[in-house]
Amino acid sequence: MSFRLAAYAVCIEGGRVLLARHVPPKGESTWTLPGGRVEHAEDPFDAVIREVAEETGCDAVVERLLGVDSRVIPAAERAIPGGPEHQNVGVFYQVRITGGQLRPEPNGEIAESVWTPIPDVARLRRSSLVDVGLALAQTLPATGHVAAVPVGGLIQH
Repeated sequence: MSFRLAAYAVCIEGGRVLLARHVPPKGESTWTLPGGRVEHAEDPFDAVIREVAEETGCDAVVERLLGVDSRVIPAAERAIPGGPEHQNVGVFYQVRITGGQLRPEPNGEIAESVWTPIPDVARLRRSSLVDVGLALAQTLPATGHVAAVPVGGLIQH
């Protein structure tokens, strides 16, 4: 099994959420939350600010911890054929954009970042992380945990 610790930004402003279009080297693009891998010895709090800057070109501040999501992706459902089962533990933060300008990620896999009306999210091909982040932000569960989001159709791993 492979393992990854990641930090994700849930940026909501005026009924819109900031999404990033991830375009992998192989496969279809999906919309996701700005965020990604926490580097060795990096605090997830610092990682989410770094990831927002890298992927969107914007400066951000963390307003609050929303929660933690852990998911296991079976080997047969991974984008990497023949890869092992994968566990992703995501730390979700409510983040506010304080400056900068939206742009694609230089030398990265984020082709664009856009403010998307929350009702329009349901029509997008997206990572299940988007649904988890929105559920955490909208319900603010005391436990910091929401039910697993089913994958299928427009919702991907």
